[in-house]
Amino acid sequence: MITRRGFGRGGLAAATITAVRTDWLRAAGIGEPKPPFEMPIFKEPKFAARVFDIRKFGANAGGQSACTQAIAAAIEACAKAGGGRVLVPSGVWLTGPVHLRSNVELHVADGAELRFSQKFEDYLPPVYSQRGGVRYYGFSPLIYAHRCDNIAVTGKGALNGQGDVWWPWTKRQPGMRELFNDGAIGKPVEERVYASEAHGVRPPFVLPIECTNVLLEGFTINNGPSWNIHPVCCENLTVRGVSVVTQGPNNDGIDPDSCRNVVIEDCLLDTGDDCICLKAGRDQDGWAVGKPCENLIIRRCKTRRGHGGVVFGSEMSAGIRNVFVHDCEFDGTDIGLRFKSLPGRGGYVENIWCQDIKMDNIRNAAIHMTFRYSKPKSGAVEMPVFKNYRIRNVMCAKTRSAVVIQGIPENYIQDVHLDDLTINADKSGVVVENARKIKMSKMSIQIKGTRPLFSLSDVQDVEISDSACPADTKTFIEVKGTETRDVRLVGLDLSKAGHAVELGEDVPKDAVQQL
Repeated sequence: MITRRGFGRGGLAAATITAVRTDWLRAAGIGEPKPPFEMPIFKEPKFAARVFDIRKFGANAGGQSACTQAIAAAIEACAKAGGGRVLVPSGVWLTGPVHLRSNVELHVADGAELRFSQKFEDYLPPVYSQRGGVRYYGFSPLIYAHRCDNIAVTGKGALNGQGDVWWPWTKRQPGMRELFNDGAIGKPVEERVYASEAHGVRPPFVLPIECTNVLLEGFTINNGPSWNIHPVCCENLTVRGVSVVTQGPNNDGIDPDSCRNVVIEDCLLDTGDDCICLKAGRDQDGWAVGKPCENLIIRRCKTRRGHGGVVFGSEMSAGIRNVFVHDCEFDGTDIGLRFKSLPGRGGYVENIWCQDIKMDNIRNAAIHMTFRYSKPKSGAVEMPVFKNYRIRNVMCAKTRSAVVIQGIPENYIQDVHLDDLTINADKSGVVVENARKIKMSKMSIQIKGTRPLFSLSDVQDVEISDSACPADTKTFIEVKGTETRDVRLVGLDLSKAGHAVELGEDVPKDAVQQL
């Protein structure tokens, strides 16, 4: 059981806490933590009480004959009538891409399965889309909406992407390299057309792009061609009670990209890549669009497998800010909380609050922040910014490494507060390199072997306080680096450590103080 501890008085004095109860707080309950930033009020979509059953438009169940035209006709009739619900009743329904319209709710009933075509030509003509943070025209996403308002996909049914026919493209996708180059040189978007098998650019599964007031609720999604739920440049988005269970390459679960005012809650992610990943465009194309991903609440979500539980980046060139993650459980992911970028990407990830997180069976690190995600381009000068993180009340029963914070010499990670972390690690404890303004309190770290609990290199303004030192600790803290300054050990009982502090020969005199 995780005890909820809100950001109370003294924790975030500068934060503004909005107490207005709106639709997106309707299930909160009395004790629900509120976001420590201003969260604009938004209401979930509402729909007229009209029902358009796809069977009445010629759809036949069984999964043998395509229902693409029947579903399109039902959506068209619904939109022309002023909106309502398009009903996919119980049964298996084979279809090509589904394109939503404003004021339309696509409802996939309990016992229904939308099974998407494995014929690539069914996803043509090309539509305006985005892949890997760069805009282009390509194969239609399986469920698609462009510049729509008041739309939803709901119901307890299943969306089966049958994505295994697309997955081999990951081994031969020259179009991705060309697309990234198009973004880098500023090629006009209408000339970026990648809509052939030879290009190898796979579409996302569910992609609302430039839409407002979007609800995704209740359904299970299986095996998309690529990223599964990928809202781009959307405002007022709710993803609730959705399960994403998939095996394929680049099969991210939920990836809000340059979206504003987002709630993701009560979802289950079991994916072949990142589970929930926040993004904001890639390099020059992200800067050109200039829309940050901002004002997000992620709560009560559970992950199984995946590269990361909640992930930030690496495409984040327009910036990510104001994110509150709480009461989540990560089991079996490579990393729990993951922040990733590299020189040349620019942008920022700032004002991030994470609390009341439970983890187990983490294969790499419980918390990982890095500017070394991949090799930067030669001459890259636009540096990303990571700053103002508050992470507290995290429990991890088993991981390889506890915490890794990796800036680079020319670009430090800044202003990270870790509080009340209990982590059992197999290999290493807390490793911090090229960072400043780091505060760690109530840290209970257990590691196997003889490595230091804390390893610091080229850091400034670091404070460790009120933290446990297990009886079998060989070295509590190892400090290295010619740039290291102002490391403070406050109120610690280090009598159980074989070596309380181990200093490298290059560390300046008086860089570490025991207070």
